[in-house]
Amino acid sequence: MRLRRSAMTAIAMTAGATLLVAGCGNSSPSSHSSGNSTGSSTASSTPTPGGIINYALPTQTNLNWFLPIVNAASDSVYNTQLIDQLYKPLIYINNQYQIDWKSSIAKKITYNTQGTVYHVFLNPKWTWSDGQPVTSKDVLFTWNVIKAASATNAPKPWPFVGAGTGDIPNGVKSVVANSPTEVTITLDKPANQQWFIYNGIVQLTPMPEHAWDKYPTDMTKEAAYLGQNATNAMFDKVVDGPFQMQSATANQSWVIVPNKKYPGHKSIVDKIVFNYEASNAAEFAALKTGGINVGYLDPSQLGSKGALTSMGDKITPLYPFGIFWTEMNMWPKSPSKSIFDNLYVRQALQMGIDNQGIAKDVWKGYAQPITGPIPTVPKTQFLDPSLTNPYPYDPAKGKKLLQSHGWKEVNGVMTKGSQKMKFTMMYVSGLTSAQNQAELMKADWAKEGVDVTLKPVPFSTFIQVTSDKTNTSWQLAVGSGWVYNGPGFYPTGGQLFATNAPSGTGFSDPQEDALIAATHKPYATQQETMNNFFKYEDYTAKVLPFLWNNNTATLWVTAPTVHDVIKYANGATDFPQMQYWWVASN
Repeated sequence: MRLRRSAMTAIAMTAGATLLVAGCGNSSPSSHSSGNSTGSSTASSTPTPGGIINYALPTQTNLNWFLPIVNAASDSVYNTQLIDQLYKPLIYINNQYQIDWKSSIAKKITYNTQGTVYHVFLNPKWTWSDGQPVTSKDVLFTWNVIKAASATNAPKPWPFVGAGTGDIPNGVKSVVANSPTEVTITLDKPANQQWFIYNGIVQLTPMPEHAWDKYPTDMTKEAAYLGQNATNAMFDKVVDGPFQMQSATANQSWVIVPNKKYPGHKSIVDKIVFNYEASNAAEFAALKTGGINVGYLDPSQLGSKGALTSMGDKITPLYPFGIFWTEMNMWPKSPSKSIFDNLYVRQALQMGIDNQGIAKDVWKGYAQPITGPIPTVPKTQFLDPSLTNPYPYDPAKGKKLLQSHGWKEVNGVMTKGSQKMKFTMMYVSGLTSAQNQAELMKADWAKEGVDVTLKPVPFSTFIQVTSDKTNTSWQLAVGSGWVYNGPGFYPTGGQLFATNAPSGTGFSDPQEDALIAATHKPYATQQETMNNFFKYEDYTAKVLPFLWNNNTATLWVTAPTVHDVIKYANGATDFPQMQYWWVASN
């Protein structure tokens, strides 16, 4: 499957949710909604061919990457939502956090008890749109590109975002094709089998070797060639997913049409259009006129929902299996690193965030406060039942904590020597709720003597800036998070919280590294596995590699003529199976 790590924004989410790992098994797709739909549908329930689905992207979200493997700066869930319509994952994980073999290129995976050798068997039914079969050569091609794109000398625009996650690539001893339908992967050392499948093997989405392998003897050149074409949607001529590209216009729309040679469930719609939205208001207006028939509602617009439900539109909240946070710039070149490296500073900042109040006032109750690396909703086996909020909202206590470490308030700003608690905080622009949240956080931190200047930026800019280790234009950033949907489906945090984590922001703690490493080892019993997991979870909650915010539901809006959207939205994974969506004729 493709790399699915996604630094994502709950605030800007079009369809919220993530996926996690819990074990292998057969299961058909299903919805994972947390909440009730409002509105009614009066259209025919009999699938009819034809029609256009106009799908709204989050406000000011531009799609800018179209290859199955992604670099750090372009790794958003929204890029992946389109990519997944073009390329079939090696393993597809559903809302129950199980492998759906019917929707996967692989038909099974076996492994030894030591967790060092894995055999991946491909289903021979899958083919590329030019009629060529999807084989082990395509998996090996992906693997070789990943290695080149993960190297320290990787050409721009790399590195590969999954480097360092799931033992990819440096923990892998070899990847060998045993036959056109079998690949053997051998690791350097034992690994928790589910962890490696869901964090490592999941990244190996097959790419069309026969169509793309321009430099077979020089994979560095190959990685450069693919990277240069990654932002061109029309480069993707040969695909194996249910759709193929028809057109792409930046900051406007991206149009996909059914792949007529797709061996799986074929879409019966004429096309699906991913629409750029300049603002919440513009998207809401398009919902009312029918210009958008699958979209979203910002919580600030709930008072106007009657304008939609009176037309038969349904509004359905879906919660992701994800965590959302405020980032602190702790990269070595950041002037704020020396401040944020202090745990007591992070604790004080966390005490100054009123997540309960924000959930109620900003998100209108469609949010759940987060207190650690595992969300409370949806509930999974990974949530430690004994974990409570270690830092409840208490700005007075937070201020006293800073004062106890020598900080003094000077003209309203906490000051210690030459250091000042004076920060620039980015947030995602174009969203009323995002702005409201940022303003409330600014006001509450002011009670602690923390002076924050707010800086709105588009989501694509937000991701690019926060993933740049050398960018010092920001100190805090709210509006992103992580849905456990790749490359780290198994929620052990190595890709987020470990030293030099590929999706981190400079946090480093030896004990955190050790606890993460312990979750990657194979254990004799499930109880022992979970005991080690809970130790990691509890420590991470308290050490604050990020400041915890709220897990916010996405409010999906579907027109009465559009069917099976929520059923196949896969809210817990955030990767809908759009080939099952259809439009009823009027």
